[in-house]
Amino acid sequence: MAIRAFVLAAALLALSSFHAMASDPSLLQDFCVVDKMSTVRVNGFPCKDAKDAVADDFFFSGLHLAGNTTNKQGSAVTAVNVAQIAGLNTMGISLARIDYAPYGLNPPHIHPRGTEILTLLEGSLYVGFVTSNPNNKLFTKVLNKGDVFVFPEGLIHFQFNYRTNSAVALAALSSQNPGVITVANTVFGSKPSISDDILAKAFQVDKNTIDRIQAQF
Repeated sequence: MAIRAFVLAAALLALSSFHAMASDPSLLQDFCVVDKMSTVRVNGFPCKDAKDAVADDFFFSGLHLAGNTTNKQGSAVTAVNVAQIAGLNTMGISLARIDYAPYGLNPPHIHPRGTEILTLLEGSLYVGFVTSNPNNKLFTKVLNKGDVFVFPEGLIHFQFNYRTNSAVALAALSSQNPGVITVANTVFGSKPSISDDILAKAFQVDKNTIDRIQAQF
């Protein structure tokens, strides 16, 4: 009897740990459409009354349109998360379309709250991610149309279109709001700026080099 009680307790603990580690909280009702008029501040967004929900709360149109890639990186991300679809609140998923100009780059970045699974719809991409300290192992792959690649939650990753044709990908993420931290923008373009003394020591270069890089952001 004592063994059965122990097994039951262990199972319950494992279940509670699984939910505690999930990126987004689990649903406690059919849906929780964002109440954009509410002034309540919670971890996520407050729900409006279910009887006030309409079909448009679960709808988005626009992923058939290419993003504007005329920028320094030559890429554009069209996000479809809880900011675009109020009905995604508490659902734990989101989407993004990524367009890449020839030689376009989605630069090294992190999604702090979500794993990403990317499907290449058109073109070819060189993609990769780097594991955490101390190993910092680089995993890379060349993707062609129809290929799928996974970027684990919280790890630095990138996509590069190394060809002269445009590329298009669709990414799904395991959070209604996975967040994005672009490494270069964050380190060199913070407001206020991180001290060039700190960055020079971190990157083992002189302060003039840091100043030139910061000027780009």
